[in-house]
Amino acid sequence: MFIEGHSKVLENHGIGKVTSSNNTWAESSAVFVIVVESENGDRLYGGARVHAADGKKLLPIEEATGYMDPNIYQIVKESAKTGTGELCGLWNSKEVAGLGVGSLFPSRAAVVIASQIGLTSMFSLCSPATVRFNKWIGSDVLTTVGNNGTFYYPKLDLLATAVFLDDAVTLKSAHPREREKMLFLRDNLHYITEEKSPFKNIVVTVQYDLLVKGADTNEFRISY
Repeated sequence: MFIEGHSKVLENHGIGKVTSSNNTWAESSAVFVIVVESENGDRLYGGARVHAADGKKLLPIEEATGYMDPNIYQIVKESAKTGTGELCGLWNSKEVAGLGVGSLFPSRAAVVIASQIGLTSMFSLCSPATVRFNKWIGSDVLTTVGNNGTFYYPKLDLLATAVFLDDAVTLKSAHPREREKMLFLRDNLHYITEEKSPFKNIVVTVQYDLLVKGADTNEFRISY
């Protein structure tokens, strides 16, 4: 359901194929899928993925930008020593556009999941519209790659920005409001609350269920 929904969104934006968006990730134990679904699980409204660097397969940001700027390989390699990964594949269906389903809520959940699997940092390749949400969770533009952090990707008329959350532990650079929520959710993995849309004056009930069963905080400390 996640793959079908994400593919449909890409097609709606005129993107038939994205280098880093093939579906082999579905077979990897280093990929954690976040879904935003109806309470009964029948409908999927959006989601995201967290890819942990496992020393075997490149992160999506490496596959997408490495041929344009090989510096990304060394940056990921260094970060992987203390556990790193990538937040990617964010999408939402049209019916929930503007509610935060494809941007803020999954990003927040990704940080909570990262702490469970031992990631101390996290990369992301963002559209211009989602850069600010990554900044809210504590990321900064990764200016050491591309053109001051930007790439023409996934096609020449679209711009993507590489960002890096260098502290996914204390979240010292996160917006105070988001930092408080993410730290709270770490201690309350099963939680129901009212969330205000970041775009509209709409309140939605969100039931967070963020426990990663069998998580090992040392699994993704990689020395190449």
